[in-house]
Amino acid sequence: MKISLLVPCYNEEKSLEASIQSCLKQTRSFDEIIFVDDCSKDKTPEILEKYRKKYPKIFHSKRTPKNTGNKSSAQEFGLKFVTGDIMVTTDGDTLMDEKFVDEIEKSFNQDARVVAVAGYVKSLPYNWLTLCRAFDYAVGQNIHKLAQDYMNYIFVMPGAASAFKTEIFRKHITFDHDTVCEDLDFTYRMHKKFFKITYNQKAIVYTQDPANLKSYINQMRRWFGGGWQNLIKHYGIISTRPVRAFELSLIYSEGIIFSVLIFLLPLINLYFELWLLLGYFIVALGFAAWAAWKEKRPALMLAPFPYSILMFVNSYIYLEQFVIEVVLKRKNLVWFKPDRITIEVQQ
Repeated sequence: MKISLLVPCYNEEKSLEASIQSCLKQTRSFDEIIFVDDCSKDKTPEILEKYRKKYPKIFHSKRTPKNTGNKSSAQEFGLKFVTGDIMVTTDGDTLMDEKFVDEIEKSFNQDARVVAVAGYVKSLPYNWLTLCRAFDYAVGQNIHKLAQDYMNYIFVMPGAASAFKTEIFRKHITFDHDTVCEDLDFTYRMHKKFFKITYNQKAIVYTQDPANLKSYINQMRRWFGGGWQNLIKHYGIISTRPVRAFELSLIYSEGIIFSVLIFLLPLINLYFELWLLLGYFIVALGFAAWAAWKEKRPALMLAPFPYSILMFVNSYIYLEQFVIEVVLKRKNLVWFKPDRITIEVQQ
């Protein structure tokens, strides 16, 4: 099969070259690499041109006629140039494990019914915020997403590590640009069509998560707000299969109940709240020990300490976006681009 890579980017000079090199250093090479520059104002065009000249047969650089302002519009523009049977999507701040393409190809070859493959996302280490995100990823992907795969209901295809059969994507998925989480929108659309999505834990990418609180809050607002937007948009999917109703009910009801309780309980019984938080911390320590072993990253043992504070921020944002998107119906489609950190290029 012919495998193409589609990468939208905007002002990614700090991480772009390292990202490109990871795409080129695959044990099974991409047959086509397409980077879409959404009218960047930094050195992104120069970097792309450098690699276009160096690898003219497989590396292609496309530029949107004008800045679209969001990832899905840049992807839609780039899709016109994709010629592969399989289209892999990732981001300009993301590094690929050298066996990523190999694993994606295996997943499609193992089952002809598979239409899309969700990969495994790891967070590049930087500070306590990225440590907390790495903890989230470890638990979410090794427990929650694995369970979803067994139930044949992957909740969300990660934007930084996904692959699709190109023609099916063109015909049935496409782009709407009416939510701020295009990857979740894609996933709902595939489930509506009863397409088979599989999960490959060995198809690994390393993404750059927000390293300061402002960028973190903006990203969580996009994720939680986009989650509510997509649930409202695709609400009818709940009744199509019991497993979908069960999974979505767990995800959203748990989020609401926990977020309300964490702020309401101190007003009712502060003593009980403290015991609840202690219990939560002990459970988190257990998960952290397991995650540190699973990911071979000892620092994850420390994650519950800052995470116990960060969960108040997450809970507030979750309720905030529920009020904005569901109660007030004030849909927000503004895309916040997080600040980037320079990724050193290996020579």
